[in-house]
Amino acid sequence: MIAKELRGWETVSRETILHHNKFLTVENHVVRLPDGKMIPDWGWVIIPDAAIVLAVNEAGQFLCFRQTKYAVQGTTLAPVGGMIEPGEPPLDAAKRELLEEMGYEASEWVSLGGHILDPNRGFATMHLFLALNAKQVAHPNNDDLEDQELLFLSRDELEKALFAGEFKVVAWSAVVSLALNYLNYSQRVEGS
Repeated sequence: MIAKELRGWETVSRETILHHNKFLTVENHVVRLPDGKMIPDWGWVIIPDAAIVLAVNEAGQFLCFRQTKYAVQGTTLAPVGGMIEPGEPPLDAAKRELLEEMGYEASEWVSLGGHILDPNRGFATMHLFLALNAKQVAHPNNDDLEDQELLFLSRDELEKALFAGEFKVVAWSAVVSLALNYLNYSQRVEGS
């Protein structure tokens, strides 16, 4: 099979049309397509990258929040996570978020990759992690605005919640799915 060479788009210029705060900037890009066609008004949204962590404690329980979010109707299940500070490596942000929001540290970390939220408009990269053998070392120092409750779910409960759509944000569903896939694969490899 001969692979076709794919050409990328070219950003010709960019202009900030809204700088709301450190959490939101909107730009207008002038873009040249591979065939030379110009698009003069390509919207681009910039929000900070984030680290999202699904933690598993030493007893094999998955740590999740049941919480509310402004843009989510009703309650949702959620892993721990938050914005990455400027210059902060994603793994350091993941460790900081786990400690700050849940009071836990983990002895083993698995990167599940960095995933862009919208391939056409930018937004942010979500860096997903699985934290294994997590143990409580402090009380949570959580300054989130949401009302939330820490839950300890069995693997079966986590899977059922995922399939029932109880993780209502795509990045949260992704980290749970990828973590379960990683754990299933690891068990198959260890068993062979």
